[in-house]
Amino acid sequence: MSKFATATARVIKGVARVRPTRAALTLTPEAICRVKELLQKEPGALALKVGVRQRGCNGLTYTLDYAKERGRFDEEVEQDGAKIWIDTKAQLSLLGTEMDFITDKLTSEFVFRNPNIKGTCGCGESFSL
Repeated sequence: MSKFATATARVIKGVARVRPTRAALTLTPEAICRVKELLQKEPGALALKVGVRQRGCNGLTYTLDYAKERGRFDEEVEQDGAKIWIDTKAQLSLLGTEMDFITDKLTSEFVFRNPNIKGTCGCGESFSL
């Protein structure tokens, strides 16, 4: 995996608003639009890669990276031209999750609505399964 940049995303305990599909992850129309914008702006990036790592006060956090090549066991989710690769370690923690992109007066961020999480920290950046 080639890293251009790394970001974390907010996690919300709850049920996805879009209809479930066979994909490990579903994207809202807002997330699709933002993923496409980001990939167009980053030369050489073929997809956004979602990973998970130990961090924060509740245990785990999702990471987002630009990716040039797909890992051998990465799951690919392509929805309306937006391409996401899911790292092997993150696949089970993402099942049934909806990825959204929200914007308000102070922030704009990706949000993961994950029905599998048991708890989140106060800021919503880390979670436990």
